[in-house]
Amino acid sequence: MVSQSLRSDQNELKPVEIRSIFGANLRQLSSAYPSIAGLCRELGINRTQYNRYLSGESFPRPDVLHRICQFFGTDARILLEPVDQIRPGSTDLLNHPVISEYLGKSATLVDEQMFPSGFYRFTRVSFIDNDKAVMGLVYISRADGLTFLRGFEAREAMRQQGLPDDPQTREFRGLMLAQEQGVAALVARRGSVTCSFNFLARVAAFDNNFWEGYTTRTIREAVSGPRAARVVYEHLGRNPKQVMACARKAGLISDDQIPPFHRRLLRIGETFR
Repeated sequence: MVSQSLRSDQNELKPVEIRSIFGANLRQLSSAYPSIAGLCRELGINRTQYNRYLSGESFPRPDVLHRICQFFGTDARILLEPVDQIRPGSTDLLNHPVISEYLGKSATLVDEQMFPSGFYRFTRVSFIDNDKAVMGLVYISRADGLTFLRGFEAREAMRQQGLPDDPQTREFRGLMLAQEQGVAALVARRGSVTCSFNFLARVAAFDNNFWEGYTTRTIREAVSGPRAARVVYEHLGRNPKQVMACARKAGLISDDQIPPFHRRLLRIGETFR
């Protein structure tokens, strides 16, 4: 606790006290991350300067403070109050005391090396047409210390299910979670009308830009069609040529349109297990 002697006669915080509180809060927030160097890279802050914040030697400019608060899902009160006393905001849902040890910072810390940001091309066998595959794009982004997924269902697949094919209905979003052997994603359409769970593990091949795994959907057992299928993700980064080429081909595709290495990883013809 900061010494009361640091306070002025008006009971206001002096700069040295603010730096001390901020440094203590930042050390606590940073402790959930395995590498300060990696954390500095994600924040875009010089390591030496970040160490000065941690030690209470200085505090950041307003724009840098905003970036730090956005990343950790907190607000500027970290300059004035112990972080444990700041009421969690909406970005702290997974840090609720009931589940924080299971789905909190340790689970939501998905670093760039583990699963880079940017666009991914994915393919999987269609759930509604066994003779077709689905090719699509998802976008991985980071905000407030969390990693998010966003994409759109194929128009043809929506139509075959008798569902509207407008962008709002087709859109899905999800949250990425770190796992022992890969990454997982909890994904839902707007209003959580349908959900899916995805697990992906990196493939040791080429430029390490492929992930293979499976996806499952939330449907009743009586509904026809599989509830799980293999899936392949290929990282495209932000290469506009590759992204646009994939976007033009996105949707239901025939067997011979599946990219060769995707086909190999999907193990077409094998029973899912």
